[in-house]
Amino acid sequence: MDNKKTKLQKHPKLDEAIAEIKRGSNEIIGLEKIEELVNKFLHTGERFTIKAGFDPTAPDLHLGHTVLLQKLKTFQKYGAKVQFLIGDFTAQIGDPTGKSATRKMLTPEEVKQNAKTYEAQVFKILDKDLTDVVFNSTWLNKLGATGIVELTTTYTVARMLERDDFEKRFKSQTPIAISEFIYPLLQGYDSVALKSDIEIGGTDQKFNLLMGRHLQKVYNIGKEQSVIMMPLLVGLDGVNKMSKSLGNYIGITEDANTIFAKVMSISDELMWDWYELLSDKSIEEIKELKEQVKNGLNPKVVKEMLAIEIVDRFHGKDTGEKAKEHFDKVHKQNQIPDDIEEFEIEPQNIVDALVTTKLANSKSEARRHIKGGAVRINQEKISSQDINLEKDKEYILQIGKRKFAKVRVK
Repeated sequence: MDNKKTKLQKHPKLDEAIAEIKRGSNEIIGLEKIEELVNKFLHTGERFTIKAGFDPTAPDLHLGHTVLLQKLKTFQKYGAKVQFLIGDFTAQIGDPTGKSATRKMLTPEEVKQNAKTYEAQVFKILDKDLTDVVFNSTWLNKLGATGIVELTTTYTVARMLERDDFEKRFKSQTPIAISEFIYPLLQGYDSVALKSDIEIGGTDQKFNLLMGRHLQKVYNIGKEQSVIMMPLLVGLDGVNKMSKSLGNYIGITEDANTIFAKVMSISDELMWDWYELLSDKSIEEIKELKEQVKNGLNPKVVKEMLAIEIVDRFHGKDTGEKAKEHFDKVHKQNQIPDDIEEFEIEPQNIVDALVTTKLANSKSEARRHIKGGAVRINQEKISSQDINLEKDKEYILQIGKRKFAKVRVK
């Protein structure tokens, strides 16, 4: 009897599947293995595993995080069981990638609370039945001192200092904690514990992702994971990667009207990158939209389609259309929306009122908005900071096109 494995013929749908998997990716290591796994699934239905790690260092996810989730969703379609790894152990150290200083360690309580919100948010995109949510404290706690010391023998300090961020800090004599050297080893060990077939991450994670391949080989688990690196989503400013600290982000828990308006604020050029990385539309459908724009279709119409799709994803079917109606009412017809927040305040200066109603974060910000002509009272643009809101009167305060507050002065 011949015990040799019979190589499966190429499935007719393999090229289409691989094109979707490669879509938007920056770099793929081990593509041949991915093709083999997908081809086997298409023929036999046998699934494989793909891992993505998220350290719950902040309570909410933004659209930048969903680039990976969208790719994981594609993989689920073509045979993957997702290992959604919440780095509750590693988050207490903090990923040193791209950092110019040692990060503050989070408490176990902070990590636990943030992890809860992640679990609730990811299934707006991923298929729950094809996702295992795992916590790396499960195996890293068991490693103990002996296991950690053994892990540190698998890599040298010299190799670790080849990392760009570590090298810069070393040369500038900026402190590097030993725990930061251990972080990529722990992330790599996750792939050993989970026996992952594939791992996905951002381009900034290349060192950590390759560590998984290295350690799977060292620990002789019988496989060497393929690696997919996705680009970092450019934020609303059109320049920097999406980040809460830069304020150029869209949080996936933000209200429907805010998400819609923020998507509409991006440039036409950036819109196509977002389509490639965030949309469920196929490569062919996006190509067709580009062709239509080239032949005269207003890009704004295409951007509205993207905004509706994203709002529906996080708030449910038809919420995108309602958000569009709200957007059109406020922005096209310059009308005041129906659902603005109401405040009852003491008589005060307009600068103070903008802060009280949370339209501005500080008095200096309020003054900048007034000076820039972005502030309206009852739809009339103002230029003076000396206006006082009078007792027993009602006002509609507005900053820009999206921020409104209704005020009744006591």
